[in-house]
Amino acid sequence: MKTLAPEHKWFKQITLSKADQVYVGLDVHKSSISLAICVNDRIAHAFRCSADHGPLIEKLKMLGTALKMVSYEAGPTGYSLARALQAASLPVQVISPSNTPRPSKRSSKTDALDCRQLALYSSQGLLKPVTIPTPEEEAQRQLPRLRDQLVRKRRRVRQQIKSFLLQHGISQPAGLSRWSCAAVIRLQELDLHSALRLSLDLYLEELAHLSSLIQRVEARLRAMTEETGHAEALNILTSHPGVGLVTSWAFHTEIFRPQRFQQPGQIASFLGLSPRLIQSGLTSRSGPISKSGREQLRSKLIEASWVWIQRDPKARRTY
Repeated sequence: MKTLAPEHKWFKQITLSKADQVYVGLDVHKSSISLAICVNDRIAHAFRCSADHGPLIEKLKMLGTALKMVSYEAGPTGYSLARALQAASLPVQVISPSNTPRPSKRSSKTDALDCRQLALYSSQGLLKPVTIPTPEEEAQRQLPRLRDQLVRKRRRVRQQIKSFLLQHGISQPAGLSRWSCAAVIRLQELDLHSALRLSLDLYLEELAHLSSLIQRVEARLRAMTEETGHAEALNILTSHPGVGLVTSWAFHTEIFRPQRFQQPGQIASFLGLSPRLIQSGLTSRSGPISKSGREQLRSKLIEASWVWIQRDPKARRTY
């Protein structure tokens, strides 16, 4: 006779009514999911299952109308699980890890503990969910993010070239601080030992390749401006001094569905540009910005603001 796994036994034995309150916490990984079920403010069962969405959804449906919410933290697996749960008409929320309450002293950290805490926090209303983008919204922001990744790689290669020159006592050609075409040509023409020449040539080939990839991404962004019907929003963004194609696309795709924000302060908080409030007793002061959210977008907006105050005398006097 086939023996049922403990989780199967629990699902067969449990009887839930409409009055019961069930909250589920998940710790999602590539090949497995740790799951904790909180029934009426206490953990009733916890187990680990495969990352396959189908069996998980079948188990969650067995909880019926008593299931109030399924929660998991955003991570490398993206939003595919959340969309699968939504398609199955199951309540789900994705939590930003930075907004999950953390105990001041924690002796251990395991997947089992994480999913239990999520289930309990969810039952107590302590979690702040993020907006789940549609597949189209997520696809549109992939290109600006890809460009950021390529720019970081190019910056690393440029630093490697400068380190190479410094290590071997080779003077930097004029214009290398700006990476002008003339400076790159001078690097290609340097008379070096064959091993050094090969090393520098490979660095320069990688640099040229990354630059060409960045140009391809930017060309695609320009084409998408007309194709996707977002021209009006992007034109409004680029009308501000300092905001160009890349910054406007990054802002437009990361701040998708801006109507979900009720006031400007919420957008500043989302971007990590709002100051932290430090208050103790009678002392209250604003600290540094929170730096939550996407660092690359925040950097682009700060750079755009520098250009703005350079071009706008009134802004320069004010800020």
